[in-house]
Amino acid sequence: MSELKPLSPEAIPAALEKAERYRLLNEPGEAESICLDVLRADPENQTALITLLLAITDRFGKGYGVGDTQAKELLSRLTGEYDRAYYAGILAERRAKAKLAQGTPGSSHYAHDGLREAMNWFEKAEAVRPPGNDDALLRWNTCARIIAKNRLVPREEDNVEPPLE
Repeated sequence: MSELKPLSPEAIPAALEKAERYRLLNEPGEAESICLDVLRADPENQTALITLLLAITDRFGKGYGVGDTQAKELLSRLTGEYDRAYYAGILAERRAKAKLAQGTPGSSHYAHDGLREAMNWFEKAEAVRPPGNDDALLRWNTCARIIAKNRLVPREEDNVEPPLE
C-alpha cells in the first residue's frame, strides 16, 4: 500500500463537514476514511470519533461484515459521560434494528433485548444531558415505539434443570 498523505490541522473542520456529508449521502466508507485521516492528525478529536462511530454503525444490517469491536473501542475514547452513554445507546439501537431486519428465527427476541439495552443507555444519558438536549429522550421513545409496533417480547428463559444422576 502507498503511504497515506497526512491531513493538515487547518483542514480538519472542512474534512469533518465532508465526512458528515458522505454519511448523509449513505456513503459510510468515504466518511470512515476521512475520519481516519482526521484522527491521524488529531487522535482525540471527539467529532471525528463520533462521526466514525456513526459511519461504522451505518453499515449494520447492510450486508457488511461489521462487528461491535471497533465501535466499542471508539466509545471508550469518548471523553464525555453523556456522549459515552448516548452513543452506546445508538450502537445498541442500530444493532437491534439490524437484527430485526434480518427476520431470522429468534431475531425479534434479540432485537427486543438490544432495544431495551439501548433504552437503558439512553436513560443514563438523559440523567447527565446538557440543558435543552433531549436527544436521549427522543431515541428512547423511538426504541419504545419500535418494540410496540413490532410487538417485540423478550426471549423466554430456559428453566431447564440438569438431570439428576
